[in-house]
Parts: sequence; C-alpha cells; structure tokens
Amino acid sequence: MSQTDKISLIDLQIMWNRLIAVVEEQGQILMRTAFSPIVRECGDISAGVFDLQGRMLAQGVTGTPGHVNSMAESVKHFIRHFPIETMKEGDAYITNDPWMGTGHLNDFVVTTPAFRNGKPVALFSCTSHLMDIGGIGFGPDATDVFMEGLYLPMLKLIDAGKVDQNVMAIVRANTRQPVDTEGDTYSLAACNDMGAKRLVEMMDEFGIETLDELADHICERSREAVLAEIAKLPKGTWRNEMVVDGYDVPVTLAAELTISDDGIHVDFTGTSPQAQRGINVPHSYTTAYTVFGLGCVVAAQIPNNAGSLGPLTVSAPSGSILNAPKPAAVSSRHVIGQMLPDVVFGCLRQVIPERVPAEGTSCLWNLNVRGRTHAGAQGNYGFAMAVTSNGGTGARFDKDGLSATAYPSGVRGTPVEIAETQTPLIFWKKELRPDSGGNGRTRGGHGQIIEIESGVDASFEILAAFDRIDHPPRGRDGGGNGAAGYVGLKSGKKLKGKGFQEIPAGDRLVVLTPGGAGIGDPAERDPALLSRDIEEELVSAG
Repeated sequence: MSQTDKISLIDLQIMWNRLIAVVEEQGQILMRTAFSPIVRECGDISAGVFDLQGRMLAQGVTGTPGHVNSMAESVKHFIRHFPIETMKEGDAYITNDPWMGTGHLNDFVVTTPAFRNGKPVALFSCTSHLMDIGGIGFGPDATDVFMEGLYLPMLKLIDAGKVDQNVMAIVRANTRQPVDTEGDTYSLAACNDMGAKRLVEMMDEFGIETLDELADHICERSREAVLAEIAKLPKGTWRNEMVVDGYDVPVTLAAELTISDDGIHVDFTGTSPQAQRGINVPHSYTTAYTVFGLGCVVAAQIPNNAGSLGPLTVSAPSGSILNAPKPAAVSSRHVIGQMLPDVVFGCLRQVIPERVPAEGTSCLWNLNVRGRTHAGAQGNYGFAMAVTSNGGTGARFDKDGLSATAYPSGVRGTPVEIAETQTPLIFWKKELRPDSGGNGRTRGGHGQIIEIESGVDASFEILAAFDRIDHPPRGRDGGGNGAAGYVGLKSGKKLKGKGFQEIPAGDRLVVLTPGGAGIGDPAERDPALLSRDIEEELVSAG
C-alpha cells in the first residue's frame, strides 16, 4: 500500500484489534519469563505500544491500572531523554524514576524502539514490579526516596543489541535477590522485542509504511467515543471526601469532580499534605488510578489509549500527598493511590448512583514478608516476597460486592503453594472472613482470614503497608460498613497497620482483610441473593 492510499475503515479496525493482541502477547511473555512470583503468578505488570509522538495506542488486557496509565506518560520522558532520531535498532532504555516511571522504585520500566526497513515505526514499553531493589525494603518506613533503594535515572540498557553490563552490575549489586532482579530485567527487554517483531509482521501483512494514519484513527475515535458518553451525563461540579488511616495520622482525600462538554476533571485541592513516610503518591500514579475509576463508570467499553484518556484530567496541589515532589518517600504509594477510584465514585454517586459501587477495601493487602533464614535462598541473602492478598469490594447497585478481590489493582492473589515454595513460611489458614461484608440491600464482599508461621526456628519480618483498619469502608444509603482490617499475633498482640515488625518464631501472624461496604436497607434484600451467601460459606468451610 502506498503512502497516498487511504486505508479502509475495516482495515483500520482490524489493525487496531491486532495491536491489542500484540501487546497482550507482549504482556504474557513478560509473565512467562519473569522470575518474581508477583509478576509470573499475580500479573503485576503492564505492556503497551506507542507511536513516535509517545501516544499510547494499545495496552495489554493483562496489567494493572497504576502501571498502564502512568507508563503512558513515561514514554514521553524516554523520548525527551533519547530523541527518536538518535535511536538505533536493538536499543532499549530503562528507568525506575518514580516521577518519570510508574510511581515507586520497585517498578522497572523498559522502552524499546521498533524498526521496519531501517526506520523507527513505534515504541514498545513495559513495566513490572521487582521484589527487592535494596534500601530499606518494600515498606513505608523511609523518610525520602533515597532510603528506598536503587534509583535508576533514564539509562540506555541495550545499545544496538549489546547489553550494558555496567548497568546490570549496578542492578545486581543493589538487591537482596540478584538472580531474580537480573532475570526480571531481561524479561522486560525480551517481551518488548517480541512486541516489535509482531508489529512489523502486521505492517508487512497490511503493506503500511508508518502507523501515523492508524494512530490518528485510534486516538480520534476513542476520544470521540468517550466524549459521547460524557455528553449523556449531567453537567456540573460535585465534591466528596474520604478519610483513610495514613501512616501515623489520618489522611483526608478530597475531590472536586467537574463534568463539562470538554470532559471530566478531578481536582484534589483540600487533600492532606505529603507525609513524612513512604505513602506519598507521585502525580502520575494519582492520575492513573483516578482516570481508571472514571473510565470504569463512564467509558468501560472503550479501549484504553491516549485518545480515551485525553478527556479525563486530574490536578492535585504540589506538596500534597497526591502530588508529592522528589525526594518524597513513595515506596507504598499504592496504599493511598488505589483509594482514588472510591473517592471519585463518591462524587459520581451523586450523579449516577446506579452505576457506582460502595466503598471497598481498595488498596492491596500485600503481605510483604522478609527473613534471613531459608535453605533455598540465594546465597546468604534470605528471602523477600510480596504475598498479594485482598479484601472485599463494595456492594454494587444491583449485585453484591466481590469477596477477596483486588479492585482497582486487578492483581491476582499469590497461591499459597507458591508462597510456601519460595519462603520457609507455613500458611495455616487462608479463608473467607464470615460476615465481614457490610450488610444491605446488596452486601459488600467478604475479606479473608490469613494465619502464617515460620516453618524454621527463626523469626521473620512483616513490612506492613495496610489501611482500612481505623477507617473501614463506609456503607451507603443505609448499608453497613465493611469490617475493619486487623493485623496481629496469634498470641494476642495487635500490630501496627504500617511499618516493619517482627513475627517471633513459634508465633503466628494473623491478618484479617477488610470487607466491602453495603448499599441500601438490609430489609429490602432480594432473597435470591441469599444463595450466594450459602455458596461462600461452603467455600470458606473448604
């Protein structure tokens, strides 16, 4: 096809869907080649393809909103540091800068140019969570980003097919898990290479020289579709506040949501100032989860790309906990950032209550465990693992909430068998937490009960980063609150929701994840929904 030929709408639509398939294969390769369980078992990744302007054209179906929507901006930073005209075939670039990447140091972002006939045609980018990058560890106790671990600026990882061994030596030297960390870095580069290969195959098949026309089609159609959905909504401004636990003092998340003909804007003025500890959120991550929440309600059927994201905008005051500048500590930015869909839902339920759920657990209840003794450990470094777990989601308008489900992150729970293989820990209990979902016409989803003990004669650490303990999910329209979370020892001692703490040998860590909140008067509950209660009780009983 010559450059002057107009591509048919049918071909454009086919290629658009092909791009989505390409980046999904890219993401699946990342998961299948990764070393860290949080990647290969839980899908804590993102994968996407971008045009030469840095516009995201497609994202993998597998991936987390915090990674995808913040990575969408990171590619523009790569282009700014490494202009397109300087890129060579076989190059790849890397960073984990929280303010130019995906929000904290544990996420490595790798971006790779795709070439066809010697010319750059696109960029592939991906990110995944690496379990240990040195420093104080994956917890909220640091007071600045430099305490939190290895900080990679924008660097060239691979130069014309040759890996920069100096960069890899720095990576290996700054982690308690050098084998896993090096392997995960290579898996990021490998999945981009396959994405580039599949893109060139598609371009050859359709006989196109550039992605320019396809990129414009994707962005324009997506933007128009989102604006058409927004046009159906009432215009105006609505406000909501939600208080969460914070590190040592409660945090207020305040939002003002404005719907206009141009789109939806969320302003977080009035939100608490940044914290001294690592629960601060870079603006890119704030934007990522805010627009994800908006998209779920307003434009759920429209593919995620630069065009569909364009009408959804976010602002937060610099120096607030939702726009904390460097060098703020940000390791556990997900604890606050993943609350933001619930905050915007509080605004939207004043407009379209039938389309938004009640408050849920929201933030992941990751069991970040670490210890010095493990026969299968790498050298004498011990073990470190994030055992992902979740609480209940909020009730929906006409359905119950989901039990033990990671919304909004989408990360899957770590299988017990994998956790017990990778660590010396024994999981004595992992089951649904009865009656933890808030009662109502529709009920919140249940949380979990988890009990863990060291399988060797040694203590282990929990790097706690939990919330919804002092401020559980709030019920709506007469519905009950979700059950509050709890962290403690089997011997009776209550532990803090955030910070490093030791679990003595012979004792057990007890974790009760929160339940989601309910909606409406329980007296109006549909008897047909009771069958789900019975089913969940059977699952809980094993």
